Amino acid sequence: MTRYIFITGGVVSSLGKGLGSAALGALLQARGYKVRLCKLDPYLNVDPGTMSPFQHGEVYVTEDGAETDLDLGHYERFTGVPARKNDNITTGQVYTEVLTKERRGDYLGATIQVIPHITNEIKDFILEKEGTADFVLCEIGGTVGDIESLPFLEAIRQFGNEVGPERALFIHVTLLPYIPAAGELKTKPTQHSVKELMGYGIRPDILLCRADREIEDEERRKIGLFCNIPEKKVIPALDVSTIYEVPLAYHAEGLDVQVMDCFNINDDVELDLKVWDDIVARVKEPEGTVRIAVVGKYTNLADSYKSLNEALIHGGIANNVKVKLQFIEAELFESENVVDHLQGIHGILVPGGFGARGTEGKIKAVQFARERKIPYFGICLGMQMAIIEACRNLCGIEAATSSEFENDGREVGENVVGLMTEWESDLGKIKRARDTDLGGTMRLGAYPAKLSPGSLVSKIYGSEEISERHRHRYEVNINYKQALEENGCIFSGLSPDGELPEIVERADHPWFVGVQFHPELKSKPFDPHPLFVSFIKAADEQGRLV
Repeated sequence: MTRYIFITGGVVSSLGKGLGSAALGALLQARGYKVRLCKLDPYLNVDPGTMSPFQHGEVYVTEDGAETDLDLGHYERFTGVPARKNDNITTGQVYTEVLTKERRGDYLGATIQVIPHITNEIKDFILEKEGTADFVLCEIGGTVGDIESLPFLEAIRQFGNEVGPERALFIHVTLLPYIPAAGELKTKPTQHSVKELMGYGIRPDILLCRADREIEDEERRKIGLFCNIPEKKVIPALDVSTIYEVPLAYHAEGLDVQVMDCFNINDDVELDLKVWDDIVARVKEPEGTVRIAVVGKYTNLADSYKSLNEALIHGGIANNVKVKLQFIEAELFESENVVDHLQGIHGILVPGGFGARGTEGKIKAVQFARERKIPYFGICLGMQMAIIEACRNLCGIEAATSSEFENDGREVGENVVGLMTEWESDLGKIKRARDTDLGGTMRLGAYPAKLSPGSLVSKIYGSEEISERHRHRYEVNINYKQALEENGCIFSGLSPDGELPEIVERADHPWFVGVQFHPELKSKPFDPHPLFVSFIKAADEQGRLV
């Protein structure tokens, strides 16, 4: 029998519903249960694929090629359960599906309404997880009171009534702000948030109260009294120094015990959380520090590179060092000296991105890393920038560029990187054109690659066959392979048909790797990605040389 846990949030956004869901999932796993996590997003976009990283943060890509919310990355990192295409649904997807059915005549002439047609579609999305896990955790995006969230709240209210309290549980994440002038935490925002939720017919079973300091027993009693919830089910969710401490903190406050109590499950087990203890210890007590410069174009919002940031931390955990990130806007290098910003850096990483803005700065960062022998890691666009830099400065192709940038008013040059028009997938040959819709049309999801025997990356992976997740529509032109290899740029990873470059590295450099895929999407604190482990190790060695 599958049980369902719905996580809502109130007062303000960014309270940590995603982290809370992921941490609870990890705790339930530690109790021996199989879990599955999903996200219900209220925005009207079909998916976040065309949304600006400044507005929505990174786009997380699943193995089966879905562009999803970044919270699915938290789910994977904490539980190790691979996210799937049908673990994220948006208002855009719901309405698209309902309108498609209406046009097809599936509703037999009925008037289409939010209730029951939209809410039924949402409930069907939830119910299709039945039997796939012991616990399904569903996070509802946004904040209670948002007009966009209303159909989702109504749907989970109906769902809870239909399956009964023995199979449905509601957790509400809320805020207890500290007012310095009053010298105390304020419970009123939580009271109003719960009142708002109950106005939609949902009474939370557990409150997860975010605060930046200890919540006194008296305040917990007050919250329980006014919100009609037992005091023991008012769980403090205090700030911690690392997100990987959240499962330990929530267990210490009894969250998983209260979840079991709500479901009348008597499984008095002693949880083995040693893996999280070890991770936290390594984060808090490192043996050294490495400084990594991330030269990108979305550096004003940390969530734009969420999985990347965490993967770098995982590499630090594996090497028992603290990774200190320095985000640098690539455009700076187009007007300022690279040396002024990269002096004393132990490793340089150029992440993925779209469009021409900042690319010349990224190319200068690549050149600096190559010439100064500083460990360099290029991901997606970062690999393409490494190819263009080598073509310009080593192969004599001064006009080397990407056809992607011509659309931004650049002069036409020699396109060593071009738009992919067709490629092989599990579904057969996929074809694209320049005027194709932007949403969901990239090379998305997991694709295999073959690595050159004896190459650096084959040693790092310990294999000559890999599978990694992609998200791109431009690709390095294989016709430049010979010229580049004659100048030290080795194509050490290719698609199985040998047509698409997947990895390049330099034999004349201590650690210089560019990959067309996104390895950060598969990294976890207890299973760090080997490329990040190796990169941080090289950066640590670089730091010891300085």
